[in-house]
Amino acid sequence: MDLPRLRESLAGTPVVKFGDYNYFVHPITDGIPLGRPEVLDEVLDGLAALADWSRVDKIVTAESMGFPLASGLAMRVHKPYVFIRKRQYGLPGEVSLKKTTGYARTDMFINNIHRGDRVAFVDDVVSTGGTLLAIVAALRRIGAEVAEVLIVFEKTRQRTRMEQELGIPIKTLLAVDVVDGKLVARS
Repeated sequence: MDLPRLRESLAGTPVVKFGDYNYFVHPITDGIPLGRPEVLDEVLDGLAALADWSRVDKIVTAESMGFPLASGLAMRVHKPYVFIRKRQYGLPGEVSLKKTTGYARTDMFINNIHRGDRVAFVDDVVSTGGTLLAIVAALRRIGAEVAEVLIVFEKTRQRTRMEQELGIPIKTLLAVDVVDGKLVARS
């Protein structure tokens, strides 16, 4: 997949350090700097093309940067979406999970996912795998089938290990690295 607008949007992307973790600040991953609709449109088209939507009942994402991705995909593929939140609501059937990333630990809460649901998990970036692994494990504890995993940016060299651990392919649009303090697309 070519993705010229997404690739072009990498130029000048700020990289900040959280301890030893290189965190890049991009409109798709953070909502800043200014997000361009043509980039988001290209990303949503790309994600929509990655999945077999006949195998999916619901689109699931994690708070917060998955929100525009899941919402936009829902409009394109006509599937309902569910946001996994950092806030507990106390609704019947709510499931909690703990996720650890390269820069934070967070409690999250799942509502509106049930045994037998076939879900596509969509997110902005996979790096350490903390969010992805925790959420897939929680969805499976509920009894949902994770039919698709769709990620915009692949910022890991551990994708194969994560796929083996999960038993499902991780489909990404663009592999990236931080090199000399700059975000670059991997060849």
